[in-house]
Amino acid sequence: MSDADDAHWMREALAQARAAMLAGEVPVGAVLVRGGQVIASGRNAPIAGHDPTAHAEMAALRDAAQQLGNYRLDGCTLYVTLEPCAMCSGAMLHARLPRVVYGAADPKTGAAGSVVDLFAEPRLNHQTQVQGGVLADECGALLSDFFRDRRRAQRAQQLAAHPLRQDALRTPDCAFADLPDYPWAPHYVSDLPALAGLRLHYLDEGPRDAPRTWLLLHASPGWSRVWRHMLPVFLQAGHRVVAPDLIGFGKSDKPKKEGAHTLAWHRQVLTELAQRLALRGVVLVAQPGAPLPLLDAPLLRVLQEPEDDGTPFPDAGHRAGPRALARWAPDAGAPAFTVPDASADSARRAMEYFAHHA
Repeated sequence: MSDADDAHWMREALAQARAAMLAGEVPVGAVLVRGGQVIASGRNAPIAGHDPTAHAEMAALRDAAQQLGNYRLDGCTLYVTLEPCAMCSGAMLHARLPRVVYGAADPKTGAAGSVVDLFAEPRLNHQTQVQGGVLADECGALLSDFFRDRRRAQRAQQLAAHPLRQDALRTPDCAFADLPDYPWAPHYVSDLPALAGLRLHYLDEGPRDAPRTWLLLHASPGWSRVWRHMLPVFLQAGHRVVAPDLIGFGKSDKPKKEGAHTLAWHRQVLTELAQRLALRGVVLVAQPGAPLPLLDAPLLRVLQEPEDDGTPFPDAGHRAGPRALARWAPDAGAPAFTVPDASADSARRAMEYFAHHA
């Protein structure tokens, strides 16, 4: 077929993708063409059908096989708006499909060259011709728009679940976009008694029943991102890691008045969070000046003074927390062990120490 023909049929597949989006599904559509006619079409429907196999390509292949009365789809070309995954690629090969044309590449699950290339495997008993990139921008934009809108809806739900107090500020999500070495999912809580409705953000990674939990406590002016080098080391060992943002820092709410911040209050917030999360085998890991929860747990002291590593404080009102914490006497505690910094090497040294001093 010509390039114009391929573009024409891909627009038909895009129409199916838009129908999937209107139904709340990831917008992927497919059409199967034979002899210049669409003989089958499909669109994503895993959510509606509670079916992980209900991809657009699978629906089109099933429909075409019924139409032709044969599972072998000789003389057909399948057009799909997104690079096929391994499941769909395997089905196309089993159907002896002569040709597949896709729009946008899929760097996460694409099985036509992006992650793997099943179609290029010479040991398989059928070879299918593959062409990618047809109307790729249009196909990719549809997916990007869908996921952007879904993220906005999720943020709106979070805001509804954790309304902002009038006496507080909240750093917009865009201030945290594209941060390197910070891939972990956010968690929020606002119903701890000490919070009085303020929203506290924390990271919670690793198995909940892990024998060791590292409770990572930053000081001013940092936030949970200061632990980005230690955290993966603890996780690789199979441990649980919890890293809260103090109220007034990071993704947590920021009261506008310095008087809202006291050492006793921050300690109580952290204590209630640890109790809520039912942490087991806790080791406290703290920077100099970090408030410590009221827990009977050993302390690992990180000696390096906290640094401002790009903490988002968009305006002066957001900085009430750092100003207040600067006046505190350090919450020293009695460390069981010390490390020089929050590096991966320090994390490994800490694990070795506490493995022998449980």
